[in-house]
Amino acid sequence: MRPLRLDSLEIFEDVVRCGGFRAAALGRGVSSSAISQSISVLEEALGIRLLNRTTRSVAPTEAGEKLLERLRPALYDIRTAIDDLNQLRDRPSGTVRINAPGPAADHILCPLAFEFMKIYPDVNVEIVSDAAIIDIVEQGFDAGVRFGNQLAQDMIAMPLGPALRYAIVASPDYLRSRGRPGSPRDLLQHDCIRRRFPGGTMVTWKFEREGEEVEITPKGRLTLSSAHQERQAALAGSGIAHLFEDYVRDDVEQGRVIELLSDWKQKLPSWYLYYPSRRHTSAAVRAFLGYIRNQ
Repeated sequence: MRPLRLDSLEIFEDVVRCGGFRAAALGRGVSSSAISQSISVLEEALGIRLLNRTTRSVAPTEAGEKLLERLRPALYDIRTAIDDLNQLRDRPSGTVRINAPGPAADHILCPLAFEFMKIYPDVNVEIVSDAAIIDIVEQGFDAGVRFGNQLAQDMIAMPLGPALRYAIVASPDYLRSRGRPGSPRDLLQHDCIRRRFPGGTMVTWKFEREGEEVEITPKGRLTLSSAHQERQAALAGSGIAHLFEDYVRDDVEQGRVIELLSDWKQKLPSWYLYYPSRRHTSAAVRAFLGYIRNQ
């Protein structure tokens, strides 16, 4: 019988929390085969199967559930004890993992993180761009970024960055060939560059002017999944794009695209950084949150 390795217990918890070997491996920066091997060694050391494996999923056995029930509080105490030692260090250390939609990561979170890391050289930062609504605790993130109206009630949230605004833009070549829309509803007669969320939902375009609200489902031949792709398509004359103005501010100033319907403003909630209210936060996370609050 092989000796029991304590780190394999933490790996076991990661696999169950992430729902599989691949996700756990990505979080740890190792291969799926290394994670699988660690679980096999653990099961051999304990003499009992802990996980039921299929081609599509991984789930704990009854024995695995019982072990997790006792294991999670113990691992929490160990992590807390280690973090308490970190409080004695001159500088915080550790890793901060944040999940954020691409636009928030590109224009707000990344610049803040770059400056934060200069101040705290012992802290690692991992930012994962993802527009899907997820459980950040279950997926192993310390914090997330979403619109204020998308936050769960048990989260602590703080505003992140200024108010948001969309810009409707198209290239001069496109407008010369297709004309310029005079109202949001005119967009239905144009080739609009559509966006599909990871979950499959198509993005609708919303407008507001002097109390009048208009919402359209854009039509067009091109459907994409990221703001960067939409900007490239607009620059290429492939249609009319609906983008956060941060993505196209320089393009508008340089005349590469023309902003349309600028008198129609979309009402948007602000980005918020949020984190669990009932979870121990590490020294690295506390340092990052403190830095954000002071911006």
